[in-house]
Amino acid sequence: RYSELYLYRQDNVILSGTHTHSGLAGYFQYTLFMITSKGYLKSSTQPIVRGIVKSIDVAHNNMKPGRIFLNKGEIVDSSLNRSPHSYMNNPKEERERYKSNTDEQIVTLKFTDLDGDGMGIFSWFAVHPVSMNYTNRLVSSDNLGYASYLFEQEKNIGSLPGEGPFVAAFATSNSGDVSPNTRGPYCINTGDKCDYLNSSCPVGGTKMCAAFGPGDDMFESTRIIGENIYRKAKELYSKAEQELHGSIHAAHQWVNMTDVTVQLNSTHNVKTCKPALGHSFAAGTIDGGGDLNFTQGAVEGDPFWDGIRDSVLGTPSKDIQDCHDPKPILFSTGEMNRPLPWHPAIVDVQIITIGSVAIVAVPGEATTMSGRRIREAVKQELEMHNSFTNTEVVITGLCNIYTHYITTFEEYQVQRYEGASTIYGPHTLSAYIQHFRGLAKAIVEARISRPEPPFFTNVFPLLGEPPVDKVPENTTFGQVLEQVDSLYKVVSHAGFNLVHKMDSLVLRGKTFITVERFHNSSGTWEVIHTDASWETRFHWIKGSGGQSNATVEWHIPLSAAAGTYRIRHFGHYKKRVVITPVITAYEGASDVFQVSKTLYSR
Repeated sequence: RYSELYLYRQDNVILSGTHTHSGLAGYFQYTLFMITSKGYLKSSTQPIVRGIVKSIDVAHNNMKPGRIFLNKGEIVDSSLNRSPHSYMNNPKEERERYKSNTDEQIVTLKFTDLDGDGMGIFSWFAVHPVSMNYTNRLVSSDNLGYASYLFEQEKNIGSLPGEGPFVAAFATSNSGDVSPNTRGPYCINTGDKCDYLNSSCPVGGTKMCAAFGPGDDMFESTRIIGENIYRKAKELYSKAEQELHGSIHAAHQWVNMTDVTVQLNSTHNVKTCKPALGHSFAAGTIDGGGDLNFTQGAVEGDPFWDGIRDSVLGTPSKDIQDCHDPKPILFSTGEMNRPLPWHPAIVDVQIITIGSVAIVAVPGEATTMSGRRIREAVKQELEMHNSFTNTEVVITGLCNIYTHYITTFEEYQVQRYEGASTIYGPHTLSAYIQHFRGLAKAIVEARISRPEPPFFTNVFPLLGEPPVDKVPENTTFGQVLEQVDSLYKVVSHAGFNLVHKMDSLVLRGKTFITVERFHNSSGTWEVIHTDASWETRFHWIKGSGGQSNATVEWHIPLSAAAGTYRIRHFGHYKKRVVITPVITAYEGASDVFQVSKTLYSR
């Protein structure tokens, strides 16, 4: 819609999900997620897409000059670290720099017009929107959505929810290990505290271990947490005085997260892994435990479940097991590609800076300490240059694509739910930090990364020039070696083998093969398929001594009309005239054959 103006692009638009667990499903194309939502659901996808586009339209049509103010504060008693045992595995000196095992900071941006009238607020706070628990079957934007609702209702007096000029956006931050269920976990069948290490109960296992919010039920808990966030954001909004100045910059990059080399120091490199989920993934969390006998903190496999995995999905390769160590692999999703890949390999990383504020778009759920390390690295990189001072770096989570969790290397070793769900292995965080540092450097050097595949100009061939082409004695280029039958019936396939050579650079915009039908009325041949057709296949077999063969196939579809057909092939061969090589075109054609409409005969 805005492509002619080149306004809203992959690099300067971030889609950041609130991450409610009470939203629509069926819009994410990777197999693992489609299985749990009964496949792709057009009825879910269309309203989401239309809503996003409409919001951009409304913003674009109401755009005006304005000012932005930054403020930040703290929200207490609204978050709980749900994997404190993992957090405690981080270095002591690092933990001692922070007063809490969750980030209690809330950062807000206040938007006004030039007259000072409020236009909106953007706020970041690290908490999972799971106040509405796993028993809920209603669509809900949960605690962050409720905070947004309260703010907009106050500002858009007389307007229905979602209408009115003021926009209050509440995004989640590094909330991977942060729960709103502040009363903590206990065994719902006995009232006792859950096991600290693996969050399970003596009777009932992980299913009986659950954490609850401050209210009497999930609706009240959602209201309380949402109100806490709203009230603090309102206070910060009213007192915001630090105005942002400077330019807006954006940097974006596509990354193959399954094959990133990370340089830890001058002598040691490590790599990321193909995706895999560990046993503790199936255990769930204190916000909603699994139904089976998995527990968090599993660093060894289970013979029963591993046996089922091996027989149904296949055994994980040794390479992927070694790469993910100490994770015992339950689903080797990086080696599972049917009917579609189970997890993404290509992931986008992105940073947008607005004056002195850097918004880091993380494509997953970063834990508390992971987010702190990302923020610190980006801040350090930006402030190495004079154009950025006193930079405020915020993490906005679940952006553009979803890649499960991002734990620190130390948290990964414990293999609670978050570590088991860190799909690219123990060095996932280091890889992300490396890429975000690169984006930060690109911004300060005005070397903005555009969202395009790489284009390499420094390529060089490793093979010499192909030799001149030859054919066996008593044959010619394009001669058919194995002819078609005289009659085929749908569904079947017609094919032939011929002498061929691939010196065919001049075929750009053309085709190697055609399937043609004869029209008796006009006495002409009509091309009905080319090498771009689903029904055709072209196999080239390289031989020795400058010789090669090709096999052309037409898999005759049910829609094929009865009639007279032929298959043609087009190519080029190289011959040497004196010294200079000459490229010469040739053609080959099958005998004429008939197609019958008798079904399912071969």
